Amino acid sequence: MFHLVMTSLPDQMLAAPSGLQTDDLATWLREIFGPLFLVIVSIVAIFFLFTREITRFVQFIVLAIGIGIIFYVPNVIEVTAKAIAKALGVTLT
Repeated sequence: MFHLVMTSLPDQMLAAPSGLQTDDLATWLREIFGPLFLVIVSIVAIFFLFTREITRFVQFIVLAIGIGIIFYVPNVIEVTAKAIAKALGVTLT
């Protein structure tokens, strides 16, 4: 029985794994968590508007924009870290 199952699998599935493929991992995560992030931000923002908590609404929107920039702009953390290191005079190798 086991022999029949093994012979029916394609050769590519039986080949040794070549390691993790993380080339499109960031894109895949953005596609999944991006819409979820926007829905959560929208629901919380609408809640703050309906409860007339304008100060918390503004604070939340500023925080959401900051998180959105970090999440949606590729390499923003790397570029920011290099700029801070250069401003501090730290040499990067």
